Amino acid sequence: MSETAAVQNRAMSSSHPRAAPVFLAFLAMGFGDATGPFVGLARQQFNLSNFTAQLIALTGFIMFGVLSVPMGVYQDRKSKKFVLILGLAIMLGGVLIPTLFGLADFPVLLLTVLLLGAGAAVLQVAGNPLVRDVSQEGNYSRNLSLAQFVKAIGSLSGPLIPVIAAQAFGLSWHVVFPVFSIAIAITLISATALKVRAAPPGAESATLRSCLALLKDSYIGMMVLGIFVYVGAEVCLSSGIPLYLKDRFGVDIARIGLLGTGLFFAALTIGRFSGSVVLSWIKPKPFFVSTCLLSIAGLAGLLVPSERIAVVGFFLAGLGFANIFPLIFSITVDSLPEQANALSGLMVTAIVGGAFLPLLMGKVADALHSTQAGFVVPLAAILFITWTAIVNLRRQTSPAP
Repeated sequence: MSETAAVQNRAMSSSHPRAAPVFLAFLAMGFGDATGPFVGLARQQFNLSNFTAQLIALTGFIMFGVLSVPMGVYQDRKSKKFVLILGLAIMLGGVLIPTLFGLADFPVLLLTVLLLGAGAAVLQVAGNPLVRDVSQEGNYSRNLSLAQFVKAIGSLSGPLIPVIAAQAFGLSWHVVFPVFSIAIAITLISATALKVRAAPPGAESATLRSCLALLKDSYIGMMVLGIFVYVGAEVCLSSGIPLYLKDRFGVDIARIGLLGTGLFFAALTIGRFSGSVVLSWIKPKPFFVSTCLLSIAGLAGLLVPSERIAVVGFFLAGLGFANIFPLIFSITVDSLPEQANALSGLMVTAIVGGAFLPLLMGKVADALHSTQAGFVVPLAAILFITWTAIVNLRRQTSPAP
């Protein structure tokens, strides 16, 4: 057995043997990232402006801001398993609409995306702390990166399924919805058998007040804002890459353009798998800094007017972005584990950044008549996250204030 395979087996063995439904839920969670590829497809199908097309991202991610804290409080009273199943049911309802009734109108797509986003928001609230429940002590960051690797596979299906359907079978990109429906239904059934250990002694019950009170801590506030701008930056890339390829190089989005987004998500997938291995040797905080620097290098490549450099930039940005979310989330929860539910609600609420930063990116692109110029928005977001990574590295070597 190779050394890498041995390390990966140790990572899997550090999880509860009945954790499979949790990882399947992360796969379904990744379907929510299809919101990004839908932007380019919808702009082409419905003849939308950059700004109007980015309303899809707003619709998909606004529910993270609306539902996450209430769901964090609710799951403290019910259970993470119940909330996980609820999220899967909402997602299934969303993808069944176009599966059963078609997708002739833009408002129908917005309703579908709204429910898909709502379900993904609920899944995030339950799924991220559930990984901690099924992990052995000290393995949370590694296992959350592994779970995010599984999520990245689901994310990758968003841009790849429409391309395969169009090129191999001559089908519409709408085929993605019945595929998602089947996968989510299977995950929903498996989640009913999930076994979760009880909350540790000393765990505090989450309330709306306790969630919001955590923001008084400047460190927690910084990390929550890091989630906000990171998710916004990721959606900027997943939605902006096909538009960039079409506007800059005349690439057909439905047949080829989504491969650019697919390359980005493939890099996310590879990076998250690699991250779960690397974190066996490197502590999370130094790794956080290095992955931010790689993200900056990738985004800088998108600002160069060269197709080849842009393609390399897509891939490097994906590798860099891959572990930022699980690192921010796990580092923050490990700093205050007794407030895991409240922190989960807050940080999943911050995923609403995926609704607002793409709108800003679209506004910049329209104002400057350049899709390429819009990429300064995710670049600025990653620069802020790099600063938070440096702050965390300093906290590792000195007492917290």
